[in-house]
Amino acid sequence: IIGDVHGCYDELEALFAKLGYVKENRLFINPNGRTPIFIGDIADRGPHSMKMIGFVAAMVESGNALYVPGNHCVKFVRWLNGFDTKMNHGIETTVEEYSSLTDKEKKFIKERFLYLIENSPIYLSLDNGKLAVSHAGIKEKMISREHRKIRAFCLFGATTGKTDANGFPERLDWAAEYMGKPFLVYGHTPVEKAEIRNNTINIDQGCVFGGELTAFRYPEMETVSVK
Repeated sequence: IIGDVHGCYDELEALFAKLGYVKENRLFINPNGRTPIFIGDIADRGPHSMKMIGFVAAMVESGNALYVPGNHCVKFVRWLNGFDTKMNHGIETTVEEYSSLTDKEKKFIKERFLYLIENSPIYLSLDNGKLAVSHAGIKEKMISREHRKIRAFCLFGATTGKTDANGFPERLDWAAEYMGKPFLVYGHTPVEKAEIRNNTINIDQGCVFGGELTAFRYPEMETVSVK
């Protein structure tokens, strides 16, 4: 399960190499049959958002990966669909990259990304309910249900409804009170270290901010990271 890549494709290649994947026809395949799961926010802020979108779409469409969307993914889709979107918090880099493409390339990226988002679940329940994967988290009682409030939690986590001094939503530490049975893997809010806490782990180590890109290996319950 791979944390927020944010356009850092070079680091992703290094992480796949460290995990023992091999490159075949532009896809990364694990000789032992393991499946990578991307937990959203594959674009924005980093240098290779278009490459990441094309790559993840190809991996998922070929049956070699799973994906759940993040809030940055959904924001770019809104922009692609013509909705008024604020150019802040990283989307401006993705829009700049997209705008530099040819018309044919734009059509290709837009169609692939819209298809990816429309056909991906907002969260995953795996291993007979023992494992849950969501971009920003999920509560046990939400699993197996669908609702706009559940979707909002999976994309943004728990918030106060207010914004901080930098314009970001004020976030609540919902994981501090998580008592669910499914082991929960998520990202969204960068933390320095990936540590298991209350049967959860946050694997966003802020790669795009100079931290690390992290993968969580299940069922081994171990992390592998690259700087």
